[in-house]
Amino acid sequence: MSTLTNPQIAHSASGLLTDLDIFLFKQGNDFRLYEKLGAHLINVNGVTGTHFSVWAPNAAAVSVIGDFNHWDSVTNALQLRSDESGIWEGFVAEVSSGALYKYRIVARDGNTADKADPFAFYGELPPLTASRVWKLDYSWNDKDWMTQRGEKNRLSSPCSIYEVHLGSWRRVPEDGNRSLTYREMAEYLPRYVAEMNFTHVEFMPVTEHPFYGSWGYETTGFFAPTARYGTPQDFMFLIETLHQQGIGVILDWVPAHFPDDAHGLGHFDGTFLYEHADPRQGFQPDWHSLLFNYGRNEVRAFLTSSALYWLDKYHIDGLRIDAVTAMLYLDYGRKEDQWIPNSLGGRENLDAITFLHNLNEAIYRDYPDTQTFAEESTSWPMVSRPVNQGGLGFGLKWNMGWMHDTLSYFSEDPLNRKFHHAQLIFSIWYAFSENFVLALSHDEVVYGKRSLLEKMPGDEWQQFANLRLLYGYMWGHPGKKLLFMGCEFGQKAEWQHEAALDWEAFGNCQCSCRLDG
Repeated sequence: MSTLTNPQIAHSASGLLTDLDIFLFKQGNDFRLYEKLGAHLINVNGVTGTHFSVWAPNAAAVSVIGDFNHWDSVTNALQLRSDESGIWEGFVAEVSSGALYKYRIVARDGNTADKADPFAFYGELPPLTASRVWKLDYSWNDKDWMTQRGEKNRLSSPCSIYEVHLGSWRRVPEDGNRSLTYREMAEYLPRYVAEMNFTHVEFMPVTEHPFYGSWGYETTGFFAPTARYGTPQDFMFLIETLHQQGIGVILDWVPAHFPDDAHGLGHFDGTFLYEHADPRQGFQPDWHSLLFNYGRNEVRAFLTSSALYWLDKYHIDGLRIDAVTAMLYLDYGRKEDQWIPNSLGGRENLDAITFLHNLNEAIYRDYPDTQTFAEESTSWPMVSRPVNQGGLGFGLKWNMGWMHDTLSYFSEDPLNRKFHHAQLIFSIWYAFSENFVLALSHDEVVYGKRSLLEKMPGDEWQQFANLRLLYGYMWGHPGKKLLFMGCEFGQKAEWQHEAALDWEAFGNCQCSCRLDG
């Protein structure tokens, strides 16, 4: 393989990374970074190949290694741009779609690391960790949905969300108990969700993650749907099929933290680039993960570009932002001596607030027919109010207080409930202070918490009766609704991510949940 090693030749020949791009990148105001950074198939003077570019300002040397050069770090060295952007780039001829690659980064202290591309559109099937050169071409056929989704996503429209973990909704026991692929899901999930009268599906994170047991919340590929279930185009097909059934698609998205896997963002160029250097700011002890440095312009632009990417390229209808509470509070999950106050002496993360303001403003500016959802569990005011009115700018907020009080009340024996009515009626006092989502999510049916059915008192008949009562109360209460998969038919066992839902609970049901037709 040959390389254009002169940065000016690579720059001018590729048409990527203009002076304006660099200016906006340094300011943190380029929200489409994925269009220029990463790996892009191009033609230079009649030669097809791939343009590679990566942000590593403190590296001593960077090269692209892959199956096209036998993973040799000498063959395709990248060149550092002369504009102090910290971007390394180069063109490698004859590298085509599907090629595997990583960046070999040499730190100034001489240590080396092989990193996946932060902007990769696709990656190897985990546990392998290389990135793939990929082209996101797709002919969409969901025009009817896209033209009407503004009405479907309005705050005044009904919203009933079905939360799904792709790896465990259904499995194929006769084929090693494997998960369904994106395309297999498209055959069953959209019809089932429509028959059950849900208006939206919310996918737990599909962004690439090395550890399946993290459920996707430990993201390493912020621009890549996980390869566990197929290609990016396969995932697009699933979304398109849901849209054709009139079902909106919400993605869980995690801009709060990331894992410290060697191929990931941590210590990316030999320094603390995406994360804070001080562990009191850059490490989350509860999750053993790294926290983004929102004070860095380039990091904010990276995250906002990721959010808009899913809306741009995958026709996503909403983003549920995970762990907003952890973003807002510097002392979240920390003891008294384990955090650093902000410049005003408080515990609020001022940089995270600025990031959330800018993020929501960018999303609603470009996609006013979508929604953002905040998983925020405190009394932080005006989470779901516009930024220009003093709010954080989200469209909706999960009502964690309602969930806790309601499940606590319904777990009581009916004879005792008269002593706990305050738990049932308190939520109506603040029901309109935010645009709330009443969420009975995956977090309530794992790790010994028991299934919703098993939380109910009495024998099995009474448990089902109480669960129906809970759902009736929930659907009659102000707020949008979210229900985790399996809860709709009263699964008895806790959710297990390594197993399918207990579809046998449906007995002889003839709906679209059946894989046999």
